[in-house]
Amino acid sequence: MMQRKRASYGIGNRIKLSYTRKIIDSIHSGNLSNATYEKTKVFGLEIPSEIEEVPAEILRLENGWADKEAYMNTLLKLAGLFKNNFETFMEYKIGEGNKLTEEIRAAGPIF
Repeated sequence: MMQRKRASYGIGNRIKLSYTRKIIDSIHSGNLSNATYEKTKVFGLEIPSEIEEVPAEILRLENGWADKEAYMNTLLKLAGLFKNNFETFMEYKIGEGNKLTEEIRAAGPIF
């Protein structure tokens, strides 16, 4: 059996606990409801542009990777896995006129 190698396992650092706490505090306080958001590539996640007392550079996912090409390759690989999973799921018809199935498909990664 062939083993798959994880390209990014063990690389990088966790964000500081104090930053995590500030993010959670912003969620609980409702401050993020007034924040400006930027959409990420491929998955279209909406990430706040800034959170008080949290460095803006850690909010952008790609900034956590020294090798930007490896980041993009990993992102596209993950998106491909999601797409394959969506295709398997799409054989089920959900909602009147298949409406929910199409909404789920539209929420998937964008290549």
